[in-house]
Amino acid sequence: MKRIPPKKALLVLAVLVFVAAWGGLMAGASVLGFADIPVLLGWSEPAPGAWNPTIVFWELRLPRVLTGLLVGAALSLSGAMMQGLFRNPLADPGLIGVSSGAALGAVAAIVLSGPLGGVAQARLLPGAALVGAWVATWIILRAGSRHGSASVATLLLAGIAINAFAGAFIGLCMFLATDTQLRSLNFWMLGSLGGASWESVALLAPFCALLFLGAPRMARGLNAFSLGEAEAGHLGCNPEAVKRWVIALTALGVGGCVAQTGMIGFVGLVVPHLFRITVGPDHRWLLPGSALLGAALLVMADTLSRTVAAPAEIPIGIVTAAVGAPFFLALLWRQKRKFDWL
Repeated sequence: MKRIPPKKALLVLAVLVFVAAWGGLMAGASVLGFADIPVLLGWSEPAPGAWNPTIVFWELRLPRVLTGLLVGAALSLSGAMMQGLFRNPLADPGLIGVSSGAALGAVAAIVLSGPLGGVAQARLLPGAALVGAWVATWIILRAGSRHGSASVATLLLAGIAINAFAGAFIGLCMFLATDTQLRSLNFWMLGSLGGASWESVALLAPFCALLFLGAPRMARGLNAFSLGEAEAGHLGCNPEAVKRWVIALTALGVGGCVAQTGMIGFVGLVVPHLFRITVGPDHRWLLPGSALLGAALLVMADTLSRTVAAPAEIPIGIVTAAVGAPFFLALLWRQKRKFDWL
C-alpha cells in the first residue's frame, strides 16, 4: 500500500474530524439544518408553531459529540502506545487489564448499590470504574516489577490474569443481578454515549487532557522500543520510565473513558493499525494521527448508532465491532499477513 505523507494525512484527518462532528450535531431523530443555525446561536426566534432546536443542540448533541471526540481520541491514542510498547499490532488498551478493571468497578457498583437508588448509583458508577482501573494498574505494575525493573512479558501476563479475574467476577455479578440491573449491565458493557452531559464532559476532559499532553513525550521512546528493549537503552532511552509512563497514561485515559461511556471495543485496536499501514510507524505522527482518526470514527459510529434505528439507539460497541471487524479483516487480507510496521 502506498503511504501518504504524514503532514498531508494529519490535515485530511483534521478535516474529517470537523465533518464527523458537524454530522453528529446535525443528524438524529430530529434533523437540524442550516436554517436552524440563527436560532441555535440566539440570533432569532423559532417560527410560530415550529419546534425549538436549542435544547436538542446545546444540551444533548453537543456534549455527546464532544464526549465522542474525547473518548475516540483517547482510546486510539492508548492503543497506539500499547502496540508500540508491546511491539505487537494486535495489542489494545484492554490488553493490560485496565478496561476490565474499570468494568469490574462499574459492574460492582451497579449490582451492590441497588438500595441507593438510580441517582446515587449514577453518581457512584464513574468513581467506581476509575477506582477499578487504577487498582488494576497498580496490581499490574507491582506484579510486573522486580527490583525496580518491569518486564514487558510479565506485564502482559499480569494483564491477562486481571482480565480473567475481572471476567469471572463480572459473570458472578451478572448472575446475581436483578432483571433491571441486568439490562443496565448489558447496555453498559456494550458502551454508549447516551449518558453524555456537560457534567460528564467536565469530568472526562482532565483525564484526556493529561493523556494528550503526556503521550507525545513517549514518541521517541516508543520509536526506540521498535528496535528492542535493550537497543532502546543503548540509544539513550530509559525503558523502565517509558513502560511505566505508557501504562500510567493508558490507565488514566482509558479508565476515565470507560467510567463515562462503558466498554467500547475495537477502536484502540483498528485505528492505530489503519494509520500505521497508510502513513508509517513513526510515533511522532502515529500518535496524533491515531487520536484524530479515532475521534472522527467514534463520532461517526455514534451518529450511526442513534440514527439507523431511531428513535431507538443501538449500543455503540455493536456498531464499532460490526463495522470495524470486517474492515480490519479486509486490511489484513490486503496486507497478506505482512505487518510492515516495525
